[in-house]
Amino acid sequence: MEKTKDISVCEEAVFSTIYEEYYTSIRNFIYYKNGNLDEAEDVTQETFVKLWDTCKDVIFNTVKSYLFSIANRLFLNVVRHEKVKLNFTKTYTQQHNVETPESAAIEKEFKEKLELAIANLPEKSRTVFLLNRIDKKKFKEIAILLDVSIKTVENRMSIALKQLKSEVKELKTFKI
Repeated sequence: MEKTKDISVCEEAVFSTIYEEYYTSIRNFIYYKNGNLDEAEDVTQETFVKLWDTCKDVIFNTVKSYLFSIANRLFLNVVRHEKVKLNFTKTYTQQHNVETPESAAIEKEFKEKLELAIANLPEKSRTVFLLNRIDKKKFKEIAILLDVSIKTVENRMSIALKQLKSEVKELKTFKI
């Protein structure tokens, strides 16, 4: 048998043999890293294209480690690119107030919870809460309107806020 040192990776038969021998291993290597078979196949194909482009510089005995190194580098490039896209999307949506389907669903669920919790408030506490938070009335104005003391308005508001925070856990992170 001919010395492996003299085998050229650029020969079509040799390249085909290398492709058949390592394609599945490299694809699985990338697939196990990211869980996306289509992306793993793309990276694997690109790995073999790079091998073909640089075949004159590759020693046959090192082809396996060379392939895995290329595949890993290409995979890391894909990951970096995805991070850049994700950061851009996040920044863009925050700056332009673009609503994603996820945020819309979360917001809708939150509003439903909040409306239900407000509806469950005792009538007097609900009235004080809505007059203050929706109509933007001050406690003094509410006291005059309802013909009660300011202290009573404060107590009813306190009851409303405590009940809302206990029913809608997300409110604990917001100032209401």
